[in-house]
Amino acid sequence: MWKLRKEGLQRYHTIWGLLFLGWFVSYIDRVATGPIITYMIENEVSFFADVANPHAIGGLIGSLFFAGFMLMQFPGGYLGDRFGYRAIIILSIFWAGIATLLTGIVGGLIAFILFRVLLGLGEGVFYSNDRSYIAYHSPPKKVGLGMGIALTGVSLGLTAGTLGVPYLITLAEPFMNHNAWRFPFFVTGGITLIVAFILLKYLKPKATPGVAVDSSSPGIKAQFGKGFLYMTLYSAVFLVIVMGIYFFSVKLGLSSIAIAIILTALCPLLILYLYITKKSEIKPLLANKNLFLLYLFFIPIMWHLWFYGFWSVSIVKDFGGGALMAAALVASFNGLAGLIGFPLGGKISDLVSDRPNGRRNVLAVLTGVLTILIFVFAAYVMMGHNNPVVMSIMLFVSGLFFFALQPVAHALASDLTPEKSKGSMFGMLNLVAEIGAVLSPVVSGVVRDSTGSWGMPLMLDGALMAAGLVLVLAVSSQKVRQTALSPVKAEN
Repeated sequence: MWKLRKEGLQRYHTIWGLLFLGWFVSYIDRVATGPIITYMIENEVSFFADVANPHAIGGLIGSLFFAGFMLMQFPGGYLGDRFGYRAIIILSIFWAGIATLLTGIVGGLIAFILFRVLLGLGEGVFYSNDRSYIAYHSPPKKVGLGMGIALTGVSLGLTAGTLGVPYLITLAEPFMNHNAWRFPFFVTGGITLIVAFILLKYLKPKATPGVAVDSSSPGIKAQFGKGFLYMTLYSAVFLVIVMGIYFFSVKLGLSSIAIAIILTALCPLLILYLYITKKSEIKPLLANKNLFLLYLFFIPIMWHLWFYGFWSVSIVKDFGGGALMAAALVASFNGLAGLIGFPLGGKISDLVSDRPNGRRNVLAVLTGVLTILIFVFAAYVMMGHNNPVVMSIMLFVSGLFFFALQPVAHALASDLTPEKSKGSMFGMLNLVAEIGAVLSPVVSGVVRDSTGSWGMPLMLDGALMAAGLVLVLAVSSQKVRQTALSPVKAEN
């Protein structure tokens, strides 16, 4: 991309591209749940037949996935720091592919939830290691751009999932009838496993003869066996906890929102446990005021991402967006914007990285504009307007700002963290951030069922983003003084 032809293809460019593929398949796998549940609700098939509160139940499934995803955030970063970022990244993608395939095979609500939670547990370790691997192998002046380019896989995955899953269901209906919802899981799970093998073969550090590297660095080493063992142990414990909460809550007759709140409470409990058992490593990550503000800022970011990622097709459809495929086409414009927004945000972030509070100021502007655009879209549809072209443009423009701000925030957080703690920091950031992802699908679904419209959930989304803007404005960014660059960075 920028200056790529001038400098030639570098190893870190390849790493960015491979991690793009990782984000692409992981987002297809997770975003598939929303359109599939929308189809099941529309057609009253499988465990959504004759359900009084379908959106609440559908949202709860999403929240249970994100509970598992949330709980593995810090362990994922911690395991990456111990056993190597590359090992955990590749294990995550293999895990996701297998869990997705099994979701299509099983039947019944409990089994469906079980494998969605397992998917969340496996994908939960990807984020912190992807961010850390890019930060380690990229030149300091290109970290934001690298993070943005890799994250375009999120946008393409969101778009492919939003559009492709309804198409695959339609394609499978003639020969699978009401079991057509299973077909997308088979296709996306298979694609994910193919990508996992590609990463296993090609996602490797650059080896330069005569240049010494620290083989014990998490950016270089890759201990797959130990990584898989500890990843499995953590996942087993968290799976028992999440499913135990679900069964116990259902037995007590608790509402979907009550279950989601209990799941959310696992976040501070896990942080408390980590603080007690790993105080020397955790305390600096929590005591840094600026980092803590960024942790909180990402709660509305994840809320917005998975409000749209889970329910966008249903939102457009309810406001007059036509049939399932037509609504999916309109909704896809939001995710499509990330193809431009992610790398553009990363590039702008790098351009202002040397200015006092440069990245913070860019982040504040992007968040402020996004907040306004959310309210504009909400007002438009709530007033009864439903022109598909206008809705597509609105979703695309707001998506530009939403996706652009994320690599800016990631690079800002990286600036504030010593190299040896980046994996743990990104794990902590996404652990707190996933509070928004856990609550968003179910709370939005319950409000939709109770009000009969997506209007109030849209307004709530805007209010939370406005709160996020306040948090950003309270950040005062100062880079951490690095004692030394890694040998790999130095050669770039």
